[in-house]
Amino acid sequence: MANATLRNALIEGDTCIVAPGVYDLVSALIADRMGFPALYATGFGLVASYLGLPDAGIATYRDMVERIGMIVERTNTPVIADADTGYGGLLNVRHTVRGYERAGVSAIQLEDQEFPKKCGHTPGRRVIPAEDMIKKIRVAVESRRSADFLVIARTDARTTLGLDEALRRAEAYAKAGADVLFVESPESEEEMRTIGRAFDLPLVANMVEKGRTPLLSREELQALGFRLAIFPVTALLAALRAMSGVYAHFRDTGSSAGVAVPLQDFADLTKLMGFEDVWEFDRTHED
Repeated sequence: MANATLRNALIEGDTCIVAPGVYDLVSALIADRMGFPALYATGFGLVASYLGLPDAGIATYRDMVERIGMIVERTNTPVIADADTGYGGLLNVRHTVRGYERAGVSAIQLEDQEFPKKCGHTPGRRVIPAEDMIKKIRVAVESRRSADFLVIARTDARTTLGLDEALRRAEAYAKAGADVLFVESPESEEEMRTIGRAFDLPLVANMVEKGRTPLLSREELQALGFRLAIFPVTALLAALRAMSGVYAHFRDTGSSAGVAVPLQDFADLTKLMGFEDVWEFDRTHED
């Protein structure tokens, strides 16, 4: 079931909340213990960590819902989940919404790109007719079983069709019943200010380091009118840099001794993975 605390925070609250991107179970377990109001199950990160491939429409509904379901099962924080284009036509959208809701997701993100989609901060994205996306939003809203399960409507029109078209589409998606709006890839603070002034619904800001959109603080985003800040790949970028340093040290020295990258205590890792419960179980059931 969707976690009602996310709806309360976004719809009834008045502050911008931060949802860090999680891309596997380890990242999800770490972020879950940090006290965030939501986690963002990033399509880019999940596809990268599971398939080692680009976020370009290659992952299937089953690939995504199985992994997102595992993240929801092992965490207590509400999960916002990327569902790309809904993995097909209107019937696929209904199936996706029901599957994500059944998995315990609290908000689903659907976008108006053509299939196969592309990552929102990469070139070459094309969008479907707005009327087709309106139908998808209507189907998504009517397919959910609980109003606590939020529908986030994303438009990628800004990059190829301009801001005015992106605003027009977002307005249409709001009228179709979307709970939250996501105008992807604004390219300046002024554009973000324009978006913030245009809508009464909660708005998503996608903070991608060295992406198309200015990287702003939570306070700055709130002042511009945004209610949800997602950081989809920051933790993944940090992990990549750390792992690259460690592997390079192995290659150059043949040892982990003297590695410059800070390492977490092994005891912390065993605790995070739940070994204490295993040890207690073993003690309880010793012969």
